[in-house]
Amino acid sequence: MVPRGHRRRHRPIVDTWWQTETGAIMVSPLPGITAAKPGSAQVPLPGISIDVVDDDGAHVGNGNGGLLVITEPWPSMLRGIWGDPERFKETYWDKFAAQGYYFAGDGARLDDDGDLWLLGRVDDVMNVSGHRLSTAEIESALVAHEATAEAAVVGASDETTGQAVVAFVIIKESYLAEHSPEGLADQLRLWVGQQIGAIARPRDVYIVGELPKTRSGKIMRRLLRDVAEGREVGDTTTLADTAVMSVISAQVR
Repeated sequence: MVPRGHRRRHRPIVDTWWQTETGAIMVSPLPGITAAKPGSAQVPLPGISIDVVDDDGAHVGNGNGGLLVITEPWPSMLRGIWGDPERFKETYWDKFAAQGYYFAGDGARLDDDGDLWLLGRVDDVMNVSGHRLSTAEIESALVAHEATAEAAVVGASDETTGQAVVAFVIIKESYLAEHSPEGLADQLRLWVGQQIGAIARPRDVYIVGELPKTRSGKIMRRLLRDVAEGREVGDTTTLADTAVMSVISAQVR
């Protein structure tokens, strides 16, 4: 029997992947069974079949990134969009119609053990000097740095490159106590260049205390883009904390 105090102090925290459309969590570690990796959703739940594939639907293999698909029917799967069956087909099934795969629009990578790491929406891309860069990939690189607690990346208009990478990063308290924000920003710019390539190196890295999120936890990147491009910040009524953009704007200035 586990002592009561032990139960109170220890709780499993897991990363999961699912959608409202899937009706349930699809990918998640199983505490007590799976040797968890912080930041990785890891494995599909029993009864769920997923894969990470390239644009042609071929398995990418361990150590590579691609598109996250569900390859077989699953319990609680959606049956359509009310009143618009064509939109349902086009949105989720057309890209891999030949294979019969469900594609939600998210990117992912498999590590060397075959565990799944989510990269975010694949349609959220920037065009920097003719190179298409995924904001999710750059965010993943930033979060992989030991000083980073959380990060959000946007593409801001740039006269030279078309768009420039701008990052907003929350730093762990232990690092803020020992390093200046300017020094950490320079470290993170170099880090991204080492992890992905010089073209992905952020033009600006802003160290902030919070990120603008909706009540469901979604980061509102359009508001960050407003700040990065020097515009007046748009509608903030959907944010969980409407004051956060004033704080971020002040920090950026």
